[in-house]
Amino acid sequence: MTALDPTDRVRDLHARMTLEEKLAQLVGYWVDKGDEVVAPMAGELGNAAPYQEATEHGLGQLTRVYGTRPVEPAERAAWLWGEQRRLVEQTRLGIPALVHEECLTGLAAWKAATFPTPLAWGASFDPVLVERMAALIGGSMRELGIHQGLAPVLDVIRDPRWGRVDECIAEDPYVVGTIGTAYVRGLQSAGVHATLKHFVGYSASQAGRNHAPVHAGTREVRDVLLPPFEMAVRDGGVRSVMNSYAEIDGVPVAANPEYLTGVLRDEWGFDGVVVSDYFSVDFLRTMHAVAADRGEAAELALAAGIDVELPTGDAFLEPLAARVRAGQTDEALVDQAVLRVLAQKEELGLLDETFAEPPASIDLDTPEHRAVARQLAEESVVLLTNDGLLPLDTRPATRRIAVLGPNADAAEALMGCYSFANHVLAHHPEVPLGFDIPSLLEAVTAEFSESAVAHVRGCDVEGDDRSGFAHAVEAAEAAEVAIVVVGDRAGLFGRGTVGEGNDVESLELPGVQRELVQAVVRTGTPVVMVVLSGRPYALDWAVGDLHPDDGAPAAVVQAFFPGEEGGATIASVLSGRVSPSGRLPVSLPRSAGAQPYSYLHPRLGGPTEITSADSTPTLPFGHGLTYTSFEHSELAVEAEVAAGEAFTATVRVRNSGDRAGTDVVQLYGHDVSASVTRPVAQLLGYQRVELEAGEEAVVRFTVPSTRLAFTDRRFRRIVEPGAVDLWVGASCADRATTATVVVAGDVHEVTPDHQRFVAVSIERESIEGLALDEPVSGLV
Repeated sequence: MTALDPTDRVRDLHARMTLEEKLAQLVGYWVDKGDEVVAPMAGELGNAAPYQEATEHGLGQLTRVYGTRPVEPAERAAWLWGEQRRLVEQTRLGIPALVHEECLTGLAAWKAATFPTPLAWGASFDPVLVERMAALIGGSMRELGIHQGLAPVLDVIRDPRWGRVDECIAEDPYVVGTIGTAYVRGLQSAGVHATLKHFVGYSASQAGRNHAPVHAGTREVRDVLLPPFEMAVRDGGVRSVMNSYAEIDGVPVAANPEYLTGVLRDEWGFDGVVVSDYFSVDFLRTMHAVAADRGEAAELALAAGIDVELPTGDAFLEPLAARVRAGQTDEALVDQAVLRVLAQKEELGLLDETFAEPPASIDLDTPEHRAVARQLAEESVVLLTNDGLLPLDTRPATRRIAVLGPNADAAEALMGCYSFANHVLAHHPEVPLGFDIPSLLEAVTAEFSESAVAHVRGCDVEGDDRSGFAHAVEAAEAAEVAIVVVGDRAGLFGRGTVGEGNDVESLELPGVQRELVQAVVRTGTPVVMVVLSGRPYALDWAVGDLHPDDGAPAAVVQAFFPGEEGGATIASVLSGRVSPSGRLPVSLPRSAGAQPYSYLHPRLGGPTEITSADSTPTLPFGHGLTYTSFEHSELAVEAEVAAGEAFTATVRVRNSGDRAGTDVVQLYGHDVSASVTRPVAQLLGYQRVELEAGEEAVVRFTVPSTRLAFTDRRFRRIVEPGAVDLWVGASCADRATTATVVVAGDVHEVTPDHQRFVAVSIERESIEGLALDEPVSGLV
């Protein structure tokens, strides 16, 4: 059964519906919508009719039953079961409502586990673990009667000034696609439909501003922005997609059938349901001004391919009904969407659900949740620089540690914008978090239990108050090491420094945090700077060599909102119990003025002799240090591969240090000469490899040549013959070992069933005292 081929049961239901009953299935109702700003313009739109009246003819979706205000999960489940029984028993057709929730960093509900933010998923380069996390999130949701999750975000990062960077996975579309597809598989394995966001172009907004116009050519859209969505649709089998708020070249995506129908359904064969981003249908009238009224906005959205208006029915109820009755809108557009919605409900088992017994109690933060949260946090911490100070010795009882900075004792600094704590509980300061999340200060105090730990805040995340500097400097001077914890505070629409609606013009650390760090560095006490943030900042002064006279921290640790286990994780990285293995999923920017920037730039997108402006990032995509060292050698590949076929590349990886560690092996390619300009570097495949000290492994990548495909001058997706340089190194900028493969034969036009994933196997070689492992394989 698919939405394009409804069952007899679905067709029978549809045939018995009045217009009002049809439209009721195409909208959500936000039962708890209040004055809190948890969505754009939420206080100005939505829910014109009281709930009982609005559900007279049934209801398509219930909006954020658990995720709008803090409610006891089991008590709310009892209410939800009762409402579903009422819909079944007291509406004419007896169709339950589908329940959707946010679930980007875990289920957005009170007392639920809070996992690392998606930018941390990208830093882990571990789709297998992300899939496991998503399955746990989906299990919690299904237990609470939730059917659809509004995640993952598959927007490719194009400009770190954009506030929603912490919701994104990476600046590389293949990393976004592999990890995003893994999330889809995990969530849907629990019986919850994933929803891809935001289709398409949202992250490419002008100047990094939220909801700003997008000026992206067809080739950039096809080759960079669309591939992650295609992977999640064709390989992940995703069941729901959400439109982007953006306009692309003057046409709002919510009213663009070229993407919502032509690409998504006709090209890719998507047969699920398209839901509107919150209020985006009415935005066609209020923000884009392409519709004269809500009724016209509804027709534009339906005709483009949007099936369900979320979070309420501002346009799809009375305004659309009036147009249909007046003969202005063909009811066939409504019928098409209703059939898809009913098919989705049948697929989810809603049409047979009796809602007999709600869960009497539920644990949304089990030991398994916390174990996965801890592992993902551990794998995502990126060690940017280290002059040998790290790891710190935990043994001397005389060690004095100063833990400084505005994020040191702030648990909220460990969580992203769409965590329940920062998204909802920020409006309810009287309500406890409902789960355990030790701050970094608490974790360092526990980790270094034999040391004397002093804490001084020094300054706030925002503002220009420097009155705490002197106390921080004094604490640093009295210590043997200073840990200065800086970065972001996630929030929405002006509340916080990063998150939805919190776009910036500068990529300097907010407030006077840089000055605090530099004041502490000048004391001469060795300094570890820990950055807890939702975007990469311009840290050339701390990790680069552009300001040698100012001095720099001895080590810099980057953690992208690592979640409930983040404090304990970072403390264990500082002590050396955990060796860092994260890699930058986005380039560390040189400056705001160098944006937008992507490592996927053509030759003219980098430094040249004909401009004095240099966009070279401070640290490149893929960079990350460990407490050991790795050597890459002997990259080997067959001399040529037929266009459209696959080639094999092998590389030897050796742990040349004195302790165990994890390398992220990165295979890059560059099309030497092509009919359109190509990136100077493109990640073709990657694999995490754990090696003991002295251990070696051969990593084998089986690469479909379609990984080199691009959109040609006739806007065909092709693989073009020619030489391709390959290399493996510690980042996109490191060519530790190189090779060349020639793509031979005629131009190959990519077909819908082409292979999108690289297969990887690891062949370990035995060392003294260790047994030879069996080869392992996976698709990344």
